[in-house]
Formats: sequence, C-alpha cells, structure tokens
Amino acid sequence: MRVKVSELTAYQVRIPLRKTIRHASHTRDSTENVVVRCILQDGTEGFGEGVPREYVTGETIDEAINSLQESDLGGQLESCPDFAHAVAMAERLRLTPVPGDDRKCRRNAARCAVELALLDAYGRHFGETLGTVTKLLSPELYEFRPWVRYSGVILSASTWFKLRAAAWRARIYRFPNVKVKVGIPGQDDVFRLKNIRLRLGWKKDLRVDANEAWPRAEAAERIRALQPFRISVVEQPVPHADVDVLREVRQTVGVPIMLDESLCSLIDAECALQQHSCDLYNLRLSKCGGFIPTLRLAQFAAKHGLGYQLGCQVGETALLSAAGRQFATSVVGLRYLEGSYDRHLVRETLAKSDITFRWGGWAPALDGAGLGITVDKEALERTAIRRVQLKG
Repeated sequence: MRVKVSELTAYQVRIPLRKTIRHASHTRDSTENVVVRCILQDGTEGFGEGVPREYVTGETIDEAINSLQESDLGGQLESCPDFAHAVAMAERLRLTPVPGDDRKCRRNAARCAVELALLDAYGRHFGETLGTVTKLLSPELYEFRPWVRYSGVILSASTWFKLRAAAWRARIYRFPNVKVKVGIPGQDDVFRLKNIRLRLGWKKDLRVDANEAWPRAEAAERIRALQPFRISVVEQPVPHADVDVLREVRQTVGVPIMLDESLCSLIDAECALQQHSCDLYNLRLSKCGGFIPTLRLAQFAAKHGLGYQLGCQVGETALLSAAGRQFATSVVGLRYLEGSYDRHLVRETLAKSDITFRWGGWAPALDGAGLGITVDKEALERTAIRRVQLKG
C-alpha cells in the first residue's frame, strides 16, 4: 500500500547543557537545534534533528528554519509503496541552495533534520530500521553489529584539579580511546597532554582535536610538541582556509591528519583527496546533511583508501544519538565512534528511554523501527521556542 507524507512541522528547540563546553572554536552552555516532525497519511510519526553551527557549515538556527520554509518540500514528496522507495526519495531531497555556497553545505543541518524525519516515519510504517538504509545503498559497507563502543572526550579544564579528574574519569570509565581538545586560549597543551597521558597510561589510544586553532605556519611545530605523548591522530589543526598546507604538514610530522570542519560535503571530500590534505574524515550526520550523505562520504573514503570516523556535535539530543547509533551498528570500518552523551550533556534528551553509552563506552544496537526510540513529545513542546508548519 502506498503512503505519502501529510504533514511536516519544524521546531526550534532550546536545550540547556549540564555544563559549559569550551573548545577552540566556541563556548556554549545551551544549544538551539532544529527538530522536524513528519506525519504520514496513516498517522505514523517520525522525527529528525539538525544542529546548525555557523562555525562549521555556516548555518544559523534562523537560516536552518527559514531554509525549510523556503524550500519546495511538498513538491519532492512522493507516495511510497515500500521502504526502498522512501529511501530513494529521501536521497533526492534538496533544499533551496544558498548563493555562493561553493562547498554545498549551508543547508546541511536543516536537510539532516527533514531527511531523518522522513526515514524515521517510513521506517516505522514499513517496519525497518535506519540500518536498512546502509544495506540498501551501500551493501559493501553493511554489517550489523549488536554492540558498538564510543570514545571518551576530554574538553577544557579551568583548574589543575579538574584536568586530573577528567583524565581519571576517562581511565576509570575504561573508554577504548580518548580525544583531547587542544588549542584552547590560555591552556598549555604540552602540560595538559603530559598529565593526561600519565593518568590514562601509555597504552590508551590518544588523539587530539584543535578545532582550527593553529596558524598554518605553526601547525607542524604544534604537532611535534605533542608527539612525545604518542598521539595517534590530529583533527583539524588549521582553519579551513589553510587546509592546503596540510599536505606538507603530513609529510613533515608523520602523524595522521583528520578533517572535520573542512569535511562537510562531497565537494570537500573530493578537494581533500586532490590536495592530499588528510588521512581520515570525521563524519557527522548533521554537518554532512543527514544519514544518506554521510553514508556516501564513508563510501567515498573507503573507495579511495582513506579512514573515517563517526563524530557528533555538542548539543545533540537522543534523536541524533539514535541516528548515529543506527549508522554505527550498520557501517563497517569506523576508526572511532563519538556520541550518545545524552544524559551526561543535555538536560532534555527528547526521548522516553535513555540511550546514553554504558560503562566502557559500550552501547547496544537499537532494534525498534525507524530511529529505534520513542520521542518524548511533552519534552519537545517544553523546549520548543518556535514552530513552523512546512506542509499540511
């Protein structure tokens, strides 16, 4: 039986964080995300989320909501007889382009929200999880895993005591690997890495993320200063405008480089390949435009012999956490996995169940249809500061 979308609604939600998060690009104590609700003709509901970040894809929350209003979504929505058709429709979905957006990423958070809402709704209707998307579109990368394991992250620490406590927590929690934010003004990275490494031990995989903090002329020197602490990867050491220098940096320091802020679209991926500017991609669902574009980037990386991880953005609720879990439990080859910090980070997860990772970073696959979670509609209404009817 064919079924079509009858209603689409966008919500701007404001959610306080449990603590202030600082890194080299930004400091925040709350997040404003876009949530889209999709209702099919038979009443089946689906939800999706995007996290607009101006310093990542150039999107503000207002631009994300406005782009959904301006785009002809209704004209792109078809009547679908099965989940495969719904997936194909979701992949074709396009929002009104932004003039001068050469990287094709200025609508990614908004697109992610509406794409996930469609996949969640149709997945529920046809009894399929988002992992089925991987099986349909990328069978060479598909492998179901009942459990996955997340990384730990050490952010800024305002005092020596907090730094030690963060390192001990990461060790006691038994994360398989840990990422440390570096390049934060007023903090000594060598001092921090030395003390973190001493508490984590020397066998733990330790990588660093500079969030574009280092000047191009200093990147190699900054990396060399951290090499005594056995760093395995350096993420986004320079601003996007300076990524051309990374080919030389890679040759000079011999430490694998991962792109994040400079890897938001297929155009970015192709440019990075041509410039030889990285060894790995940090894939994040919201910044890459949704589940399907992120999957296509993983395919591109695998085809060209590059590594890739699944990352997350500060302020994701359980909607994006669930989508990330579906990706992680269906896609092989992920070097690292970040996300599912729900109850550790946001005060409203927007879900009725807790899918935060467990001890050791372990987390089970979600076996429910669609995203695999039940949205807490009362929490959605409680946190919504704006509602916009997109269709219906």
